[in-house]
Amino acid sequence: MNAIDVYNHAIPAESHFGYSQAIRSGDLIHVSGQLSFDEAGGFRPEDDVAAQLEGTYANIDKVLAHYGVTRNQIVSQTLYVVDLVKNADVVAEGNRAYFGTHRPVSTALGVTELTFPGQAVEISCVIDTKLPA
Repeated sequence: MNAIDVYNHAIPAESHFGYSQAIRSGDLIHVSGQLSFDEAGGFRPEDDVAAQLEGTYANIDKVLAHYGVTRNQIVSQTLYVVDLVKNADVVAEGNRAYFGTHRPVSTALGVTELTFPGQAVEISCVIDTKLPA
């Protein structure tokens, strides 16, 4: 039996909610909803969508680094955004800045709230390790 290849940021929420940040299954890596938290697991900065996108993508980059893959290998993402209609342009700009010319499939969902007060963004994704880096 093979060991499960998981990644965690070692923040309190992982044990509290009972989940991993990412798990590798064959050639695919499934990444849990990432958000903008600091090294101690504290959420930051409240209600600032642009800053939260930047912090969220930085946490996705930590997952990518752990598995030795790149943004170009992300095949799909799901964005959960509070007040999506109001924040659509900011989200689009942050998404383009993160991915550059790479275009993974993407679903954006407008939600009324997320886990933490002031949280406006959460992003999950799937990575295919067989794609060119």
